Amino acid sequence: MKISLGFHFCVSIYFSQFFVSSSSQETQVAFFIIGDSLYDPGNNNFLNVTTTSKANYPPYGETFFKNSTGRFCDGRLVPDFIGLHANLSLWRPYLDQPEKHQFLNGANFASAGASVLPYISPELLNLVVQLGLFKNVASLWRQELGDVEANKRLNNAVFLISIGGVDYEVFPSDYPNATASEKHEYVNWVIGNITNTITEIYKKGGRKFAFQNVGPLGCMPMFKEQYNISDHECMEELLEMAILHNNALFNANEELEIKLLAFKYLIFDYYNLLYDRIKHSSKYGFKVADIACCGKGAYRAIGCGIGEYELCSNPNEYLFFNGGHLSEHGYSQVSKLLWIGGKNVTAPFNMKQLIALELDQEIVNFSDYKSTYADDE
Repeated sequence: MKISLGFHFCVSIYFSQFFVSSSSQETQVAFFIIGDSLYDPGNNNFLNVTTTSKANYPPYGETFFKNSTGRFCDGRLVPDFIGLHANLSLWRPYLDQPEKHQFLNGANFASAGASVLPYISPELLNLVVQLGLFKNVASLWRQELGDVEANKRLNNAVFLISIGGVDYEVFPSDYPNATASEKHEYVNWVIGNITNTITEIYKKGGRKFAFQNVGPLGCMPMFKEQYNISDHECMEELLEMAILHNNALFNANEELEIKLLAFKYLIFDYYNLLYDRIKHSSKYGFKVADIACCGKGAYRAIGCGIGEYELCSNPNEYLFFNGGHLSEHGYSQVSKLLWIGGKNVTAPFNMKQLIALELDQEIVNFSDYKSTYADDE
């Protein structure tokens, strides 16, 4: 039973047209979305996982969809807004009848709770599984379109990636007395797995990568609740791990740019964008940033939609909808910055620039792809 704080819901039908592919698919850039709950459009609805790993119940989705879709938000997520900017329709989960689709506009493989290190989330679509799903789509493209056309589309596709937070969420409990050296070793383990995944995608034709770095985990309501952190403070070890990861992610991409011909990337600074909104919420139009709109506990940070919980009257006034995920209003703000922001928030390109970037076809044509990796086939 929920304790309503005044957010009025209306019941409506889940309109399938929200998720129909763009009719102009021949001219649209394709996106392949890899991630965790920040990007999951409902893939976990199709997995045999616990209720807390799904968001297919009220009040999720009520601001925009008027129904729960599996998104951990009251409405749309970053990939939805980016897709709309790029003239694509809203993302359907890849696992929603994949046999019926060619995925010519790409696919969203993201899964709430997904980790980079597979042992942390073996029951979910972790990074290894998502890489396998992408390879399936790449093979389908080659079968349906032929090698030349498929490779052209893969070269121009954007791989939008937000993963790694889950790996650090568990770190303080899994390694309670970790030394500085052990923390760096763990981060290198995570980054090494990401780098290997990017290299595998590159071998299949991917050239454009957009990374959302890990947010300020220690300042999020769910972890302040979990670690009993006082108001206006953050869980410092989680912040430290996120910063270590983000620095290593930047360095890894610089190295890949040197190593891989025509490799292009952007890093979207989600950490600092979110940290600034948490610390200076009114500057960005939010009335509340330290307490979530939906949930229970001191920070209303857990149990949204489950059992007894509280719900705010206007999610747009809140930065966080639940303890670890932004409101649609929050995601709308940061998505716009990813799309057209300056180098202080997304570098060396923003998303619009990355999409428009023309690659040297003499470098990335299919014959070069085959010859470069002949030993790996």
